[in-house]
Amino acid sequence: MGIVNVTPDSFSDGGKFFDAERAISHGRQLAAEGAAILDVGGESTRPGADPVSPDDEIARVLPVVRALAGEGYCVSIDTRRARVMKAALECGAVIINDVTALEGEAQSLSVVAASQASVILMHMQGDPGTMQENPRYDDAALDIFKYLEARVVVCEEAGIPRSRIAVDPGIGFGKTLEHNLQIISRLGVYGGLGCPVVLGASRKRIIGELNDDAPVGERLCGSVAAALSGVSGGARILRVHDVADTRQALNVWQAIQAAK
Repeated sequence: MGIVNVTPDSFSDGGKFFDAERAISHGRQLAAEGAAILDVGGESTRPGADPVSPDDEIARVLPVVRALAGEGYCVSIDTRRARVMKAALECGAVIINDVTALEGEAQSLSVVAASQASVILMHMQGDPGTMQENPRYDDAALDIFKYLEARVVVCEEAGIPRSRIAVDPGIGFGKTLEHNLQIISRLGVYGGLGCPVVLGASRKRIIGELNDDAPVGERLCGSVAAALSGVSGGARILRVHDVADTRQALNVWQAIQAAK
């Protein structure tokens, strides 16, 4: 899953692809490099980010979604707003990627249920503005499993079959370094939900914290290492910025595994 941020303030590449044509071109490039899914987002959910109005978010993402979906790419919309979900689905998006696991707005469940779209349910403790202030868990991996399990049940009861659901433990969303490491090291537990597991650790703070506070632009190798660990632990979808590099590493890793 290649990341297409149509935002001025995302932690990694905010502003770089804020222009719709640049974002569309970037999406094409990610697909050429091996991305099976293009995840388009118009609101930064980095720690401390300011919220964006649904109207502004729609204005940012719809031209990009419409163009990429119209060219036949598999497009995901990264949003927590029901209006944005509905508008993006009408423009050709086929996956909803929601950092609130469809809890953010009351209408989100019905929007997804009324469509044929798949959904990624992500765990976040708190909200982007406050989530990193003092995150606490009894057992991070297990607590998040229980939360995602409950959300899957809610979705099924609303008419969204498990076959259309993927789960994401939400690396960096209301977690300390220790929490993030525990989650990645025990990623296999989420496979027990019977849904594909998504891992999104690309360029995140965890990579910098483990490497002398390396800046975002110097986190490629660590991001690839996290991706390989994730696949080894059962991740089916990797949400990444650097598709070509991750694809190359996966090709080598998979060949080695196949030779055993």
